Amino acid sequence: MTTQELISQINQKKSFLCIGLDVDLTKIPPHLLALEDPIFEFNKAIIDATHHLCVAYKPNTAFYEAYGIKGWKSLEKTIEYINKKYPEIFTIADAKRGDIGNTSSMYAKAFFEDLGFDSVTVAPYMGKDSIEPFLAFKDKHTIMLALTSNQGAFDFQTKEIGDRELYKHVLETSKNWRNSENLMYVVGATKAEYFKEIRKIVPDSFLLVPGVGAQGGNLKDVCKYGLSKNIGLLVNSSRGIIYASNSNDFAEKAAKKAKELQLEMKEILEKFKK
Repeated sequence: MTTQELISQINQKKSFLCIGLDVDLTKIPPHLLALEDPIFEFNKAIIDATHHLCVAYKPNTAFYEAYGIKGWKSLEKTIEYINKKYPEIFTIADAKRGDIGNTSSMYAKAFFEDLGFDSVTVAPYMGKDSIEPFLAFKDKHTIMLALTSNQGAFDFQTKEIGDRELYKHVLETSKNWRNSENLMYVVGATKAEYFKEIRKIVPDSFLLVPGVGAQGGNLKDVCKYGLSKNIGLLVNSSRGIIYASNSNDFAEKAAKKAKELQLEMKEILEKFKK
């Protein structure tokens, strides 16, 4: 998917909502556990109920890898279902990969070619030769960790190195990598006060923003400093949407929660464009 196609979808749906498909079998409605593939059936119901309200889905691969081969098969079925039935949706493999060049090339092939994701999250600690193999794929996007929403982000990411914080060095350096136009960045919603500084470095790049909802991030604060001329935000909510109910009405309740966020986004976008 091209960036322009993503922007077009945001404008059509009046939404920049990303829904995290982080499936924990201990939290899904019990009646699904009797099915052959409860993870996929849960995802399918959530997707069918919310696809018109969001522009992206983000399965965190750990929630699938934890269940071995069966979990990986569920992930494969989920992404195949999205790509076939809702091809306009932007898909994110939240895998946080990053290794020496030839290994990263294999990771990239796995997510982009075999599974057919539009994007994958990566960790930048090993530098450009661990990220550029992902960036080499046409119309695929690499979403690099920049400033995360967890408390441990302060251990390294905000430490001053010379004249600026480490996360700023990461952002600035990555702009010089080959095919850097395919880069997006992860910036946590709980760090809303940092968005103004981040936009000075990457004014037009898309930012994937986790932490709205269960983690306490504030959508209005994120948008106040994070919106770019092309919107430039994908705001993720996982638990707050997919676990809105543990009963037979789980998909309906998920859609209701997604609709609440979509309407808030619509209002923000209408004000932003005036």
